[in-house]
Amino acid sequence: MSAAPPARTTPAVPKAADAESGAAPHGKAPLDFALLAVAIAGVSLSAPLIAATAAPALAIAFWRNALAVGVLSPFAWLRHRRELLGMGRRALGLSVASGLVLALHFGLWLPSLTMTSVASSTALGTTTPVWTTLFLLMRGHRPPRMVWLGSALAVAGVVLLTGVDLSMSPRALAGDALALGGGIAAAGYVLLGAEVRRTVSTTAYTYVCYSTTAVALLAVCLASGSALGGYDGGTWAKLIALTVAAQLLGHSLLNRVVRGLGASTTSTAILLETPGAALVAAIWLGQTPPAAAYPALLVILAGLALVILADRRKAG
Repeated sequence: MSAAPPARTTPAVPKAADAESGAAPHGKAPLDFALLAVAIAGVSLSAPLIAATAAPALAIAFWRNALAVGVLSPFAWLRHRRELLGMGRRALGLSVASGLVLALHFGLWLPSLTMTSVASSTALGTTTPVWTTLFLLMRGHRPPRMVWLGSALAVAGVVLLTGVDLSMSPRALAGDALALGGGIAAAGYVLLGAEVRRTVSTTAYTYVCYSTTAVALLAVCLASGSALGGYDGGTWAKLIALTVAAQLLGHSLLNRVVRGLGASTTSTAILLETPGAALVAAIWLGQTPPAAAYPALLVILAGLALVILADRRKAG
């Protein structure tokens, strides 16, 4: 995919999106929701592609970011060179911090898939909206009750689909802890992105963020001895597909819409990745989706609707 349509770099004004509350600027919500749907479709391809890719988990995380940086580089330096070179210390620092937190998310959640059950890893790793709401509360914001209720309902939908099969074995418990840490890190990534995107374009922010993530993951791969090459052509093709679908279409568009939709709505919508991945596996891999997939999807959508409604009321 080409880079997400770059947003113009403008200072925050009274009508701009409130990245903390989730309020969307009038007239932009329909486009933001359309792009959000494309983003969710992109990240929904992540799990099936990762499962089908014969490469170490951390290497997969590195390459999806490194390849994305390669695609973004011409757009970033030809169209946003002045913005990149003129990024303020605060915006640059937050973008780097976001990249480190994203690397932490990948570094915790992907290994958890090999230590605990996929169901437990998915359920714990997608608690992001709950942590997003808690972080907002800690920063002095008071999310409406409907945001809490919607977040909890959406997470319940994921649990309905995946189940929670907590094992008492030390290895499984460690995997559960890693998955939970991955969900917390994802919340930090969304919140930092929402803050940076108030004044920085999508392309400039994602370029700095992904570059930081790639460098951090490269260091981890080298330290852990994860193989970064020697793959066959089919594996490289899947890595490219993962980069286009999950990283450029998925994460980049999430970074694009978080400015207008806000952190609460965006992080809750990410939960749709779980039933989305189940449906992709059914279509692509011929795996029959579990009976709970469709009711779980409705529960998650209901929770997302409550969060969106709460944000719209607050914006009004």
